Amino acid sequence: QVQLVESGGGLVQAGGSLRLSCAASGRTFSSYVMGWFRQAPGKEREFVAAINWSGSSTRIANSVSGRFTISRDNAKDTVYLQMNALKLEDTAVYYCAADTSYNIGSGHYTEHKYDYWGQGTQVTVSS
Repeated sequence: QVQLVESGGGLVQAGGSLRLSCAASGRTFSSYVMGWFRQAPGKEREFVAAINWSGSSTRIANSVSGRFTISRDNAKDTVYLQMNALKLEDTAVYYCAADTSYNIGSGHYTEHKYDYWGQGTQVTVSS
C-alpha cells in the first residue's frame, strides 16, 4: 500500500509560482512512476506530468509545457510539481498518483493506469 499526501496548493496571482509536494509512505516509492493530474470545476481529470522511478525521464502535458516541471527526491519519498507563469486556466484541484511500473508508458497519460491517489490540493490562480 502507498499513501500519498499533497501539499503546497493555495491562492496565487496570474504569473506567479507554486511548488506542489507529494509525500509518499511505503517502502517501494522509489520504484514507482509518479504522476500529477488536475481537475477543474466541471471538467474531467487531466494529465499534467509524470516521472519515472529514477527521475531520468519525464512527460509534461502540452498545456503546461515550458511552465511546469516534475521532479522527485527518492531519499525523501517525495515528488514535486514546480509551477511557474501560472494562468487562470491552471486553477484546479491537483492530484498526485502512483503506479507500480518503473518506466513511463503510453498508459501513464490516463488516470486509469495509476493505482494510488492522494486527496488533492487546491490551486487557485487569480487575475
